[in-house]
Amino acid sequence: MKTPFDSFSKIRALRLPKAFTLTETVIAIGVLAVLLTGFIAVFTPAAQGIRRSISSEQADRLTTTLEMELATLRKGQETPDPTTGFDKAFNWIKSSNTPANAIFAYQYRADPKATPRADGTPPPKVAITGEPGKDYIVQSMARRLGDTELENDLKAIEGSVFFVKPTQLVFAAGELKPGTAGKIMNADTPPTEAADAATYKEAVIAFSAEFHSVPTKSIAYLKSTTFTTRFNSTTIKPIFTRNLAVRR
Repeated sequence: MKTPFDSFSKIRALRLPKAFTLTETVIAIGVLAVLLTGFIAVFTPAAQGIRRSISSEQADRLTTTLEMELATLRKGQETPDPTTGFDKAFNWIKSSNTPANAIFAYQYRADPKATPRADGTPPPKVAITGEPGKDYIVQSMARRLGDTELENDLKAIEGSVFFVKPTQLVFAAGELKPGTAGKIMNADTPPTEAADAATYKEAVIAFSAEFHSVPTKSIAYLKSTTFTTRFNSTTIKPIFTRNLAVRR
């Protein structure tokens, strides 16, 4: 004989949602894993390409800064012997293929209202306060590792930091090609090496500038053996390469 409780139990059972079985759950997880693997395989290279494109655009903007900075002799850059902007450019192109003299190109937040530093550049604005373009500006800059102001600029970096490897372009087989890193050659027959800007016989130094990304913005990293290893590596390809020139 059925009781009212039996009817209530059947109605309650019909209303309750049915749960997935263990087999169904395992199959669903497996399908999801296959789909995620496919998405990762497709979109990871695309994301890397986007990041590389963004870095290339920033390096392109810094190219003009590098070219102008090479020809600008700032206060404090007169040692060991530059007396003109061309002297400075000659020394930087010749000696900046070593980690200790590496050139860094970057953008930093600068305070346009503060008194310029001794080298004529606006001081960095570490804290982001005020109105962009009025209370702080984004300043492009290129400095070498031995520059005391580099560490200060790194505290207000905007975007990526690049180290630059410059190499003179020389004529070979009827075209300009990168010569030997660390050497500036005169266009003699046969070519002779110039010891300094005074013994360089040409009016222009054409050079190739390789922009390489820096994974961290710490001055400690830039002075570390890890950076030295990265700088000297021949397997890491540059983010961006541009042929430039400086004139007397």
